[in-house]
Amino acid sequence: MGVVSAVREARSSADQIIVALDGLGPQQALALSALLPELGWVKVGLELYVAGGPAVVAQLREQGKRVFLDLKFHDIPATMAGACRSAAALGAELITVHACAGSEALRAAQDAVLEQAGKEGLAAATLLAVTVLTSWEAKRFAAELGIDMPIAAYVSQLARLAAAAGIGGCVCSPLEVAALRKAHPAPFALVTPGIRPLGSPRGDQARVMTPAEALAAGASHLVIGRPITTAADPAAALAAIVETIDVAETIDVAETIDVAETIGVAETLKGWV
Repeated sequence: MGVVSAVREARSSADQIIVALDGLGPQQALALSALLPELGWVKVGLELYVAGGPAVVAQLREQGKRVFLDLKFHDIPATMAGACRSAAALGAELITVHACAGSEALRAAQDAVLEQAGKEGLAAATLLAVTVLTSWEAKRFAAELGIDMPIAAYVSQLARLAAAAGIGGCVCSPLEVAALRKAHPAPFALVTPGIRPLGSPRGDQARVMTPAEALAAGASHLVIGRPITTAADPAAALAAIVETIDVAETIDVAETIDVAETIGVAETLKGWV
């Protein structure tokens, strides 16, 4: 079942949150996941996958979690196709590939996950094309990569490339979500890292928004890591984030900060980071 189905099935704000298990070893990740029974999605990135391998994906799925396998494949078409086929066979429902691998590689990867799904009689995993990492800021992006195009324009170009290749969605910073949603209506998925609740430090993220702002802009799912995983009480941290989202759904997003402060959520979050 891909992210399109996930969007349709979302019954609460918690269904739109993917907790990134970055910086955790396999046992730590499994223990944290077990503390969050209301959570549907977890992200397994490079660090955790290298440490835990396919076994950690299987164990998280045994806990009832849906797995976003964020390995950001970027290679020649045949290699990307093989990697995506193997990732889909693990039961990962979301899998990342780099959009800048090009249309041929993206089409090969998409064909591979469809082929794998056909063999197993299951719904195909959803591929998400990574556009520009949220750690990039404009000046350094231009100076170091030599790309003479604003980040937002480059993100839009990569999103069009991915959509034309049949990819199910994109990973982008929350700052690009609104423009991409206008160009790519649902069910095209827009999954956004760079999410920082009120009072949370940015860390290594350069282009960020609060959860409520990103969802209001058109994000399908939010990837949130350290504000939850490093909290003294991860379950309470998740619940507080869900509460701010639920409140924001009933009011103008611009008022979210005032309301969050009124109910004490902002101060609570500040104490967790």
